[in-house]
Amino acid sequence: MNMATNMPEPAGDCLDMIIVGAGISGIGMAVHMTRECPGKSFAILDRRERLGGTWDLFRYPGIRSDSDMHTLGFSFKPWTHEKSIADGPSILEYLDEITAEYGLAEKMRLGRKVVSADWDGKTARWCVTTEAADGSRQQVYGRFLFLGSGYYDYDEAYDAGFAGRDTFRGTVIHPQFWPNDFDYSGKKVVVIGSGATAVTLVPAMAHSGAGHVTMLQRTPTWMVSRPARDGINKTLRRFLPEKLAYSLTRAKNIFLQDLMFKRARNQPEKVKDFLSAQLREHLGDNYSAADFTPPYDPWDQRLCLVPDADFFRAINEGKASVVTGRIERFDETGIVLESGDHIDADVIVTATGLKMTFAGKIAVSVDGEPVEFSKRFFYRNCMFSNVPNMAGVFGYLNASWTLRVDIVAEYITRLLRQMDKYGAVAATPAMAPGSEPEEDDIFDFSAGYIQRGKDTMPRNAASLPWRLNQDYRRDRQDMRQAPIDDGVLQFTRARELVDA
Repeated sequence: MNMATNMPEPAGDCLDMIIVGAGISGIGMAVHMTRECPGKSFAILDRRERLGGTWDLFRYPGIRSDSDMHTLGFSFKPWTHEKSIADGPSILEYLDEITAEYGLAEKMRLGRKVVSADWDGKTARWCVTTEAADGSRQQVYGRFLFLGSGYYDYDEAYDAGFAGRDTFRGTVIHPQFWPNDFDYSGKKVVVIGSGATAVTLVPAMAHSGAGHVTMLQRTPTWMVSRPARDGINKTLRRFLPEKLAYSLTRAKNIFLQDLMFKRARNQPEKVKDFLSAQLREHLGDNYSAADFTPPYDPWDQRLCLVPDADFFRAINEGKASVVTGRIERFDETGIVLESGDHIDADVIVTATGLKMTFAGKIAVSVDGEPVEFSKRFFYRNCMFSNVPNMAGVFGYLNASWTLRVDIVAEYITRLLRQMDKYGAVAATPAMAPGSEPEEDDIFDFSAGYIQRGKDTMPRNAASLPWRLNQDYRRDRQDMRQAPIDDGVLQFTRARELVDA
């Protein structure tokens, strides 16, 4: 992994952009800056000592993408590994290759936690305060601030508050804080949860030495299996250049993802029948409607991807099982359900979800006034009402995160070039008091972590541009073709600062 120097930032120096986060979002923004704004300066700040963000933080068994890498990969960097559903180490390797290819290591200042960011309207620049592990602080100045810090709390996971937890004599682990070299060989494991993390953990642990793994779920989740290797991409790569094969596979997968999502919304009963038939085919006599039929429509929550049917194979081989029920309490030897049943356990994994946060818990202010993002509106998927020279990424819930990263980065670099033409030092999505648009539910998804955290998120309008949209193909067209100077974005010229 690339390390970075922590050189003090001279007070007089001002970068063109400060990027917060050295994961997929931050690295994507950095590459677009390098390619599309080659004369501009930037730095990447991250609290961790290694790049990778999510893919460096999570170390639990089987950690992998829940999207195919032809869409989770970037538009500018083909994914060349054989498997399109990739494990965490392969994704880190991919990010390392990009970092080396574009010389990003020298731009990274790792081990620096961003604690605050204040916009000074008189000088049209951000003052970003960072903190090292020893408590020392530094200030970095930049014209534009890009938040690529993700959407969940790195310090805390969601605590479901299970009664009797302290009485359990075994080990309780949350996937976000997986211990190094934890040995679960021969042990009875209960994974609480039914989302992507649980569906990943169960087969990984079952096939790597656990005595038995039980997935304990309150409600089932819709699952779909697909091959870990993309057969069409494999064929295309035999006859076409790598970049072209990647682009065609990417376009194919974007189309199929969009088709599946819209069909689930428009014809939920047909999609339910399709998914249920696939589940029955994979599980045979082990299929139970009570355990595999959710009480909601497909894509009301994110669809769980099961590569190569590994989850179903673990069940069919007797190495894993699914139990549906509500937890009454933990006891010394396992979990007591409200039904009175008991599940024995040596290890309990609480895959109960993440704790959402916005802007990486950074204290953001404009001219000394704190910014409450829950009172701001999204603008064109990435900026925020009445906050100058600032953008961030919140990826798609119904598609790959990186699809949003690419189009946001393209838009921001286009914005920076337009500002240069105007001689502008600030661009602000202006919304006058009392002119707020009609609101829309920001996330039409019933997932627990979304519902718990959406009150901390910026607001969403019913129509563009004041919206975080969930339609990639429409967003791509809008963000590439809509004029930068759209009558909403307000520009401040350098001479206006002098005049003020």
